[in-house]
Amino acid sequence: MTKTIQKKYKFSGHQTFAFRYGWLEKGVQGVTEFPDLFSREDALVTLGVGKNMVESIRHWCGVMQLVEGDTEVKEAGAAKLKVSAIARKLLEPTGGWDPFLENDASLWLIHWLLVSNPTIGTTWQNAFSLLQRPDFTKRELVDHIAAFAEKHDINVNESSISRDVDCFIRTYTQARTLVKNVVVEETFDCPLQELNLIQASPDGEVYRFSVGEKPTLPSEVFGYALLQYFDTVRAGRNTISVQECLYGQGSPGQAFKLDENTLIAHVEELEKITKGKVALDETAGMKQIYRRGEMDLFKLLEGYYKTGGHR
Repeated sequence: MTKTIQKKYKFSGHQTFAFRYGWLEKGVQGVTEFPDLFSREDALVTLGVGKNMVESIRHWCGVMQLVEGDTEVKEAGAAKLKVSAIARKLLEPTGGWDPFLENDASLWLIHWLLVSNPTIGTTWQNAFSLLQRPDFTKRELVDHIAAFAEKHDINVNESSISRDVDCFIRTYTQARTLVKNVVVEETFDCPLQELNLIQASPDGEVYRFSVGEKPTLPSEVFGYALLQYFDTVRAGRNTISVQECLYGQGSPGQAFKLDENTLIAHVEELEKITKGKVALDETAGMKQIYRRGEMDLFKLLEGYYKTGGHR
């Protein structure tokens, strides 16, 4: 019997800041040392940022599944958090796979953790899973989120959604302002912009998902997402169609914006890496992905990082 998880939807908490270089590492290392970090008076000093940014780091570490516990509690000494298993593996200062998030694979992994959170729903998840269109304007995305909130009886006002959508856009595209008709790039960009998942039109009015091959996405990170998709969304099943994996809600194909050829290439590579535990087969004209036996997701990722991405 599949356990149903009640999601809590959040359309605020980041204080309008897309996360910046160094924030996640600081947050994880800080919680490792002080489980009550975000309710401590000296959190500003420990993290080296302002008050609003402390709250933003708290938010991002929570929605990205890097820390566990109630990140909403702010009373001194009340909020005890712990670093998640994936955060320890990835960001441990000594022995972590990539403590400073220098590898593009880690950014893809962080992106997946953000858009696949099983307990916290966000604009990020919605846009990469339910917005079934190649391009959008800010207004269209705000309307889409507002309609979703109304349908699911989520109490949020449009101004909050609008600020959330602004932050979503800045997560994946460079913030630009016009000064005397000259475009000035924002200094503090979000690391996920390096993934080139969303492209802005020259006038900044229309945004388009970059669908297709992702040269910096390793098959091991795709495999981690695929196996989590099997476990959390397709629980109890060991077979999934390529079409489901491409277009299903919460699927790797939607999260990474892959086309069919690219997705199949990753599955074929996974078949080699896993020695057939993940395999592609075609029956009666339908391409199916098979999972055969249990696999350690961390070992799959570890295999990539230990070889430095060279197989």
